[in-house]
Amino acid sequence: MSREPNTRLSDLFGLAGWSKGELARLVNRQAAAMGHPQLATDTSRVRRWIDMGEIPRDPVPRVLAVLFTERLGRVVTIEDLGLVRHGRAGKRQGGGGEERPDGVPWAPERTAAVLTEFTGMDLMLNRRGLVGAGAALAAGSTLTSAMHDWLHTDPDPVADAFDIHRSLHADPAGFDRYEAAPIGSQEIEELERSVEVFRAWDAARGGGLQRKAVVGQLNEVGGMLAYHHPPHLQRRLWGVAANLAVLAGWMSHDVGLEPTAQKYFVIAAHAAREGGDRPRAGEALSRAARQMVHLGRPDDALDLMKLARSGSGDEVLPRTRAMLFTIEAWAQASMGKGQAMRRTLGQAEDLFVSDRPHEPAPDWMQTFKEEDLYGMQALAYRTLAEFEPAAAAQARHFAEKALALRIDGRQRSKIFDYLSMASACFIADDPEQADRYARLALVSMGSNSSQRTWDRLRQMYRLTAEYAGYPRIRQLREEIELALPRARQPRGGGSGSTAPA
Repeated sequence: MSREPNTRLSDLFGLAGWSKGELARLVNRQAAAMGHPQLATDTSRVRRWIDMGEIPRDPVPRVLAVLFTERLGRVVTIEDLGLVRHGRAGKRQGGGGEERPDGVPWAPERTAAVLTEFTGMDLMLNRRGLVGAGAALAAGSTLTSAMHDWLHTDPDPVADAFDIHRSLHADPAGFDRYEAAPIGSQEIEELERSVEVFRAWDAARGGGLQRKAVVGQLNEVGGMLAYHHPPHLQRRLWGVAANLAVLAGWMSHDVGLEPTAQKYFVIAAHAAREGGDRPRAGEALSRAARQMVHLGRPDDALDLMKLARSGSGDEVLPRTRAMLFTIEAWAQASMGKGQAMRRTLGQAEDLFVSDRPHEPAPDWMQTFKEEDLYGMQALAYRTLAEFEPAAAAQARHFAEKALALRIDGRQRSKIFDYLSMASACFIADDPEQADRYARLALVSMGSNSSQRTWDRLRQMYRLTAEYAGYPRIRQLREEIELALPRARQPRGGGSGSTAPA
């Protein structure tokens, strides 16, 4: 017992609006439903958890996680509640210790448990039809401060040492884990292929339709990671977990579940580091940065990009570094820093053309091709054009080049390019061309489940107001108004332009 308040549990308890006695009764009822009828909690115990930092024994932390998840309508984990026995209960800065958001970084042996617990709770929300409620995203500087030293060091090889006797037993992996068993290389190959299928579907149709399937697959992989396989298999399994967590995060971001998305990106960074793939960990954090630009928080994005680039290690390929620079340039454009943006995009171009073709890119970089470089350049210049209208010409140039190469079925990326082009045309006082590309985007959006495309359409719609007197643009505005879903309240951040696929 720490004898100090558990501020994480206290904060969530306040949000839930229960009394201590009511929470005690709920814990007893939920524990019985989960197969623990002997558990008897009272008001004094709840008081000790909150006010004195006492950490209850299993299954109480898991029971509390279920109750808070249902009550708040978003995933709440044992880490969120400050109830991990090996660590300190959550404390704020100035209260005797450094604040670490969601226990980041957690101990290596906790990664599989955090992964399965979080995905289990996410699946529970899906099954019960609950909507992810708003919750604050961790600031980029906070994540960077917490994760910097951890990401810049390699995992302890002792922790990954293979023990044939240990491998026969699974560690507890948290809530709602599938009954997994040790697996071999053939099963891992099948999992790797499934990642490619999910990735292609997401790029073509958006994240809404397959998100639950990806989360379920990731939950199952977490159960597999609870076993201790030979090192070469364990590393590949961690790679699958990292890829699925990035996809789960990207799909969550695509449908507006922003705090959930950020947690998946952090889980992906942990999984990649456990597998010894620091470039993949950096790329996962770059997704969190793109999310921040989307939410109108480019300063947080730049903090995360600094960590992503420095933490990727020396083995990162030029093309990967080019991709990271394009995200940084987009954040700079969002802040009106045109000179810095142009310099950063120049570095990205130089790196992209210097890529080593004899060294195949990792599978997670296969979707960053020449058209994606052009698409990011178009987006950066289109964003800068809000501050410097002359930049619209460059946005049109790069959007046109990207669209000329979009032949691989990634429909969401093409929609974003159409919208970048249409927006740039409006800013450049060319409503006729703007109307053409806006309609191409609109006709493509009906079969896409990405809410980010609608966010970008709203951004473009704002630019049509100046030309509302033109008959074609007036008709376009009416069609957009009919097509737009009802506006959502922002989850976890402000509004802003959105990320490309």
